[in-house]
Amino acid sequence: MTVSVRRLFGLAVAVTGLFGVTTAQAHPDVWITSTSELIYAPDGSLTGVRHAWTFDDMFTRGALQEIENKTKGVYTSEELAPLARINAESLKEFGYFTFAKADGKRAKFDEPVDYFMEYRDGALTLHFTLSLRAPVRPKELVIEVFDPTSFADFKFAEKQPVLLVGAPASCKLDVQRTPMAGSPGAKASGQTALDHGEDGDSGAVFTNRITVVCR
Repeated sequence: MTVSVRRLFGLAVAVTGLFGVTTAQAHPDVWITSTSELIYAPDGSLTGVRHAWTFDDMFTRGALQEIENKTKGVYTSEELAPLARINAESLKEFGYFTFAKADGKRAKFDEPVDYFMEYRDGALTLHFTLSLRAPVRPKELVIEVFDPTSFADFKFAEKQPVLLVGAPASCKLDVQRTPMAGSPGAKASGQTALDHGEDGDSGAVFTNRITVVCR
């Protein structure tokens, strides 16, 4: 587990005995609940993805130790701005944990924009938008959200995890939560990390998949 991965979330907390862990030995240390909006242009093409990632309690408490705030228990967007910037600038190294294919071809994203963090109900949430380098209008769009290093466990929110914003009426959305390795669902499907993609990323066992089919 590399230092850069931990810096990705702006968590300036010393953790001993964990560095140097191989990918095969890695396990989640950060838990993230994700909601996403797929943004469409008037012509029906997908232009980007707007994410909101809510971090677990332990991570939130550790990250807030580094933040100076004026009011106890309250953190403004201005006070959280440095943490949001570190998050956004570091995402590129890891492909923004967001991987898209349009009709089977890889679609690439630009750097995050409109990013900010908010603190609500005891949790930190990172908001940001990923614009596609070139808008796409595929018959089938697949977007996966996961961490290939298994440092972070992404989980889609239970209610309205994904919304289509401005999509053509013919587009149908399907959201799949991939079972973790060793779970009954994973055994039933026969899926392993080696079955995912061309890289065989171990983080694939934590993959959340969005599929949009437009007729």
